[in-house]
Amino acid sequence: MGISSLGVGSSILTQDVLDQLRKADEAQIIQPITLSLANENDKQDSLEVIDASMTNFRDSINELKSATLFDGRSTTVTGTSVEVTASANSDVQDFTINVDHLATKQIEQSGAFSASTDTVASGAGTLTLNVGAGTPVTINYDATTTLDDLKKLINDNAGDQVDATVVKISATESRLFISSKETGAAQDISITDNSALLDTKLTTGLTTIQTGIDNQFTFNGQTITRSSNTVDDLITGYSIKLKEAGSSDVSVAQDREAIMTKVDSFVEKYNSLMTEFSKQTKPSTDSDERGIFSGDSTIKSMQRAIQDMIASVGGGVGSMEDYGFSVDRDGKMSIDKTILTAKLDENPTNVEAFFTGGDYTKDDLSVVTLTGAFVDFYEIANGYAKTNGGLDQVKDALSESISALEDKKTSATERLDAKYEILKKQYAAYDAMIAKINNASSMFTQLANAQTSDS
Repeated sequence: MGISSLGVGSSILTQDVLDQLRKADEAQIIQPITLSLANENDKQDSLEVIDASMTNFRDSINELKSATLFDGRSTTVTGTSVEVTASANSDVQDFTINVDHLATKQIEQSGAFSASTDTVASGAGTLTLNVGAGTPVTINYDATTTLDDLKKLINDNAGDQVDATVVKISATESRLFISSKETGAAQDISITDNSALLDTKLTTGLTTIQTGIDNQFTFNGQTITRSSNTVDDLITGYSIKLKEAGSSDVSVAQDREAIMTKVDSFVEKYNSLMTEFSKQTKPSTDSDERGIFSGDSTIKSMQRAIQDMIASVGGGVGSMEDYGFSVDRDGKMSIDKTILTAKLDENPTNVEAFFTGGDYTKDDLSVVTLTGAFVDFYEIANGYAKTNGGLDQVKDALSESISALEDKKTSATERLDAKYEILKKQYAAYDAMIAKINNASSMFTQLANAQTSDS
């Protein structure tokens, strides 16, 4: 009798019996490992969320520990005559600009041609285009060159100095217009015919319709002229674009909005991280509410270290609370921007030193050198978030635990497979033996019944 017919002989030693025995063994041996694996995998998923929150928090600190944050400048312009931008670390000041007139381009027009397709020369030759102090440009022409062709030749060869276009004035009149690229008084335009074969409407017939002039404006009452309406050399780090005649008041200040935006991001990322820590380490008798790291001292110690850092920095010259930062009894951080703004108004250099490190002037005018609150914060947060940092070490430990549990489950499953393969063979042998006994018993019964009936 084969294994596939298990139970035929006895009706007791069946495959169903073996399956039930195996289920009982799996519940006792395999299921605890499976549950442990599921728990470790859940921890791994939760740790990824914590890691992402820690990285975001670390990155928000990095923005605030950079001294360049305090070097940013914002500009406010009252009036429409100028636009002003100020680069990082440029002067903080207020000033008035009064624009008398803007700089203009030089514009020349040719004499009148009947159409843009008219030829402009009687033979092959060259012309020279001169624009102010720029490099003269030589252009070839021939008897087939049209007004449109000449426009293209000028743009192709001298497009860095002028713009040329043909304008159809009327059905019978077209003219070539040449405009200097740059503004200013030194942009005179002329065409010299080197071969005396060019139509004179393009040489002696060239007339000025707008003379290039320098602008004129006053800066705090001082009269200034420039050839360009974009003035980048008046004050180091300033770009002043003259727009129209008129007066404008300009204020260049520290870019407080940029600072506050970074501060808001820090507060938001801190609260997000603390919320995640609290969720994952929450103690509870209810397993559905208990955090998956509720019994994990490593994760809890990270949470405490981040919380403690807020109270521990200051370098002996103040605290985070002095700059508007506070944490309520629920662990949520907030920022009072009124306090921080007042500190920035009072002494921006000290705020920068407190945040990013540097010399801090105390009330008694003595100077101390600080490492910077956010430099200290960064060291703590980066210690957890960096490659091979604290969180990576927890991840590695979890991966090792998961690998060990998977190996344990595989080994336990293999042992059960071997055990039940042996039991299956033993059951088959017992079943075959019982079948033989049953067959012999049946034969004896039949013989006995036959003898009884013969008598």
